[in-house]
Amino acid sequence: MPAKILGRKNSSNVMKVLWCCDEIGIPFDRLDVGGPFGYDQVENYGALNPNQRVPTLDDDGFILWESNVIVRYLAEKHSRGKLFPSDSETRWEAEKWMDWQQTRIRASMLIVFRGLIRTPPEDRDPEAIENGRKAAAEAWGILDRHLQGRNFVTGDEFTMGDIPVGSDVYRWFTLDIERPPLPNLEEWYGRLCARKPYRTHCMLPLS
Repeated sequence: MPAKILGRKNSSNVMKVLWCCDEIGIPFDRLDVGGPFGYDQVENYGALNPNQRVPTLDDDGFILWESNVIVRYLAEKHSRGKLFPSDSETRWEAEKWMDWQQTRIRASMLIVFRGLIRTPPEDRDPEAIENGRKAAAEAWGILDRHLQGRNFVTGDEFTMGDIPVGSDVYRWFTLDIERPPLPNLEEWYGRLCARKPYRTHCMLPLS
């Protein structure tokens, strides 16, 4: 039975899960939930996800929410030794960058994205957007330095560690903002762009 993914496709958190599924080759059904679609089309959505956020995964009755957790679960269940590294140190290196995406890069990127894309020009706060841009640039610089000599976040191979940060980096390179030169980040982004699942699920018009 295909996994059910509840969430609108233009949510960066939903993108992570769809991208992961496609990398592994997991069949899935997706239902538009959240944002302009609301939650009413899923009976008692709050019982599935008390946060009233997306995505929510229904894997044959097993319910999970929190996008990075869903990516970990799917990778561990369906892609041990590939997306989910079998080597302990490599696995925890991937885990570290997955958590870093949530604790360091996400907040600043949301400020910039929402400020420029989801806020009418007359209501924007230029100072907040600029502060968010500067914070994001500083954070991306950390990953840029880490990527020196590496093809992907954990080394030579693409793993689950690339997915959360990869879902945000498309917005970084697509938003109409000033960006400092980050050559290692740009090369890594180019490698992601070469992956069809990434282009399909993450490289969407910003909305």
